[in-house]
Amino acid sequence: MQVSSASFLESVDQNFRHAMSFLDLPEGLAERIIQCNSTYTVRFGVRLRGRMYSFIGWRSVHSEHCEPVKGGIRYTSNADAEEVEALAALMTLKCSLVDVPFGGSKGALKIDPREWTPQELERITRRFTQELNKRGLIGPGVNVPAPDIGTGEREMAWMMDEFRRANPTDVVNARACVTGKPLSKGGIAGRTEATGRGVQFAIQSFLRDTRTVGLDGRRDLKGVSVIVQGFGNVGYHAAKFLSEEDGARITVVAERDGYVTNTEGLPIEALKQHQIRTGSILGFEGAKSFVGDMTGIEQRCDVLIPAAMENAIHVENAERIKAHLVVEAANGPVSFEADKILRSRGVTILPDLFVNAGGVVVSYFEWVKNLTHIPFGLMERRRRERRNQTIAAALEQMTGKEFPADIRDEFLEGGSEIDLVRSGLEDVVRSTWARIGDLMEKQPELGDYRTAAYVASIRQIAEAYEAIGI
Repeated sequence: MQVSSASFLESVDQNFRHAMSFLDLPEGLAERIIQCNSTYTVRFGVRLRGRMYSFIGWRSVHSEHCEPVKGGIRYTSNADAEEVEALAALMTLKCSLVDVPFGGSKGALKIDPREWTPQELERITRRFTQELNKRGLIGPGVNVPAPDIGTGEREMAWMMDEFRRANPTDVVNARACVTGKPLSKGGIAGRTEATGRGVQFAIQSFLRDTRTVGLDGRRDLKGVSVIVQGFGNVGYHAAKFLSEEDGARITVVAERDGYVTNTEGLPIEALKQHQIRTGSILGFEGAKSFVGDMTGIEQRCDVLIPAAMENAIHVENAERIKAHLVVEAANGPVSFEADKILRSRGVTILPDLFVNAGGVVVSYFEWVKNLTHIPFGLMERRRRERRNQTIAAALEQMTGKEFPADIRDEFLEGGSEIDLVRSGLEDVVRSTWARIGDLMEKQPELGDYRTAAYVASIRQIAEAYEAIGI
């Protein structure tokens, strides 16, 4: 007999309430923090292909204890208000955990982008932006969307342009109304890779911490077998960085139409190019394909990275997961019940609040860049280059030897924008892990990293509410 899984929103609510049991909050405050402040449903029509098509979308604001609120907008055919509310709640927690000054929000449009041409998607996106703008649900100081599943730089550029048209007097800060834009429209280097890069930094932080068990005592990823579920932006970048930079073996990549496997390790960039050419990972020459097989995440591995949709691991398949470490690159990929099953079997889980926060961290950098109108590194890059040249010259004079040619250029370079963004992201991820680890050390009764992350985040939100008298 199958046991029914909780919905995504129910899982988030259960995690909230479990964490609340470790906190002594004033009466009523716990419920205020859990509840979503508001969810707006927008319905609008667009004339396309000689007729009128109707669309429905949502924008949920979970918490305004800190403003503006922040969160992506996804385009999926199965979107609904409940999913959007759950994602908004996770955004509130995530922003609090990594200490960026945003409240949590999320949006969705019920649409399959593959069914529409780019020109049609532009008209739909612009109409959706108009509806959000009329309700005060987009703006640099109130609500700042970003890309999510089914959206990207292109959609953010359309939204920004439509916001500027509707608000001609807000020219100075209008670019900050969305993040995840193309570089030519005020974006920031490293935003596209940010969530995947954050996954890499999160795993590294866990393995380097001597307070953790690591991977059977191992403190690096060289030769470690990794399964990635979802080969979109997050899954692709995480797999690429872990294999090319850390020496991990990506043995399985799973998608909605099946999975591919190679025990020696998949060549990630070649697989991505194959996916771009054919529309699928299946049929890749460098791997064995399993068409229509959804058991890719159940294969044996050291590290499993679910980077697709919520509740990918649930009560029906949790017992069949054979990973030692589950790294939640997606939002809510492990249901509340599945989490308990995995932990009872000795599986370590790094929670989504921590693992996939790279996107919002770099979005914060982009938002700051747009508001200050100063590219990262502009004020100090050349000074750093001159300082490094002085150090190199001093070392050569002291040792009587030339500075090694293979590292000279990298040492002398003052740091491009992407270098500074990656450095800032790594610092935030390391600091956040230290915060989780310190709390686990102080309160071992919390039992797992998810609970520690929730407790740390909720405690900071509660302090913010109490500071403003709520």
